[in-house]
Amino acid sequence: MEADFWHHKWANNEIAFHNAEAHPLPVKHVAALGLAPGARIFLPLCGKTLDIRWLLECGYRVAGAELSRVAVEQLFAELDVEPTIAVAGNVTRYSAPDLDIFVGDIFNVSRDLLGPLDAIYDRAALVALPPPTRERYAAHLVQITGNAPQLLVCFEYDQSQLDGPPFAVWGEEVLRHYRGRYQPTLLESVELAGGLKGKVAATENVWLLQR
Repeated sequence: MEADFWHHKWANNEIAFHNAEAHPLPVKHVAALGLAPGARIFLPLCGKTLDIRWLLECGYRVAGAELSRVAVEQLFAELDVEPTIAVAGNVTRYSAPDLDIFVGDIFNVSRDLLGPLDAIYDRAALVALPPPTRERYAAHLVQITGNAPQLLVCFEYDQSQLDGPPFAVWGEEVLRHYRGRYQPTLLESVELAGGLKGKVAATENVWLLQR
């Protein structure tokens, strides 16, 4: 989506997409990444997800990228942490112990800026992007993370019945974007009770992408 779309959502508190708890499916499967305590995990397009608090409480270090400054300021306020703020190229870095969030366009986040990572936790990034942007995003994500292992959440549903985001990303598309770099494994597929946004039957899939 255009940047203005997301800025408008956060500025007007139109954030029904923001879950009131850590997402149960990636929480259930994060152990599949085989991470050691203190591993550093990247959350692209992270918003102020409560998954960040959960990951920190589990002893992981977290990095994120988010377009909206409003979302990131709310994230740190809700964590009750005062960030250190510094301009880094075309993005702004909000930092605290074990936590770094880069505010700006994710395509302006470089590998050098992001630093070493052990895994990617994509719960809401790929599905937030329209089709023309997803291929570019997937390639960029692989490049800036050094092909780090990935936990990926996607939805499958009839896109003609509902406008995204979240957009439908079918298994064939996941393979198209990532099979050359990863060995993809579908860990779990769950029918959404009541459908997506209560409007259309949908399946939520959790993928493990290993080198």
